[in-house]
Amino acid sequence: MATQKLYAGAKLREMRQRLELTQKDFAAKLGVSLPYLNQMENNNRPVSTTVVLALAQEFGMDVTELSAGDSERLVSDMREAMADPVFADDAPPLADLRLTASNAPALARAFLALHRAYRQTHERLASLDEALGREDARIQASPWEEVRDFFHYCDNYIDAVDHAAERFAATSDIRAAAVAELERGGITVRQTEMEGLRHYDAGAQVLHLSNRSAPQTQLFQMLLQVALLRQNTLLEATLDFAKFQSEEARSIAKIGLANYFAGAALMPYGRFLEAAQACRHDLEVLAIRFGASIEQIAHRLSTMQRPGAKGVPFFFVRVDQAGTITKRHSATRLQFARFGGACPLWNVHRAFETPGRFLRQLAETPDGVRYISLARDVSKPGGSFGAPVRRYAIALGCEVRHADALVYADGLDVSQDSAYEPIGISCRICERKDCHQRSVPPLERRLTINTDQRGVLPYEVS
Repeated sequence: MATQKLYAGAKLREMRQRLELTQKDFAAKLGVSLPYLNQMENNNRPVSTTVVLALAQEFGMDVTELSAGDSERLVSDMREAMADPVFADDAPPLADLRLTASNAPALARAFLALHRAYRQTHERLASLDEALGREDARIQASPWEEVRDFFHYCDNYIDAVDHAAERFAATSDIRAAAVAELERGGITVRQTEMEGLRHYDAGAQVLHLSNRSAPQTQLFQMLLQVALLRQNTLLEATLDFAKFQSEEARSIAKIGLANYFAGAALMPYGRFLEAAQACRHDLEVLAIRFGASIEQIAHRLSTMQRPGAKGVPFFFVRVDQAGTITKRHSATRLQFARFGGACPLWNVHRAFETPGRFLRQLAETPDGVRYISLARDVSKPGGSFGAPVRRYAIALGCEVRHADALVYADGLDVSQDSAYEPIGISCRICERKDCHQRSVPPLERRLTINTDQRGVLPYEVS
């Protein structure tokens, strides 16, 4: 198989600017000519092996940053945006999208923001009777989507918060440490009969935790409160860096960062990575060892992307019973649809049919990349008779080349082509011609309609 050339001009330029070096000085340190560096920064030439080695030796950089980052996400997000019927006659080829993501990532993000605003305006106009007269009408990105994109493009890894949580979790008894940290701030922790999970009474300085919650849930909520009250300076500094457009988005992101701190303290990076590798990412073993839920373990595995100490790049997703994605993250080339649900051929949807069991699936996306996917249902009881039970399904997976690192790959014949099930991302951008679960035609293909016959679909994809 031919070696894929590495074009990473934007990343290379970003590294140079971070070091505050001119092109001339940077080229000298890398041992290349100024014109050659200029061509690499503009993606006219691939990054050479000499430059990769120099970056590692001269600057101690994690050179995996060159191939990681926003490019694949941007291409996937732009493809989905271009699947909008408004672009039906003018959709650019995939090669152009890749060039834009590599050479002009800021332009790609601006386009995505514009398309998002267009979609929201279109949806608002569709229900104009409801929107008329409302004082809070707006066309900017919704706070929820803005925060989702912030974590998405940070690779779901926040370095400063992760390190702070790891330092906090240096003690062997994380529960005692959380209680002690709150008490140092004059806060008393009480278990209370209540409907919610957590309530902080700032006036009385009392943190109420629901006595209906599982012990790991109570611990997580304590750690979240530690983050909000005792790590506030760090959280605010991170929020300043993010530059959110609204106070609502900033507030949502603060809760997200506090949740991140809680998860990283419950499962500190170094210890968690070592344990995950030792048990070959057995979710149940990790859940027992770290006192966390299966969902928390799966989510944490998807964040193990610390420069210089990266774990297996996983994707993680949670869907509800309607198929709507409620959580999503991918450190792999697989990117989830930003709008709508996930591919119905994916095993995450079948998890509802087999409660309490792990489902394994070998899957292949239209681009030829193969994955191993693990799915399981997750139920969240209400804590009392008659209280509603929230049901979700989660999926965790990685590219099949990492199969040896997963206990769940044991017994699967990953070398057998017929073992892989075809899955996609979104019907509008999926190029498969014979999918029996297709809901809408692919945007980039012509259709043939024959009134004299009918197959699985009422049309044929050219």
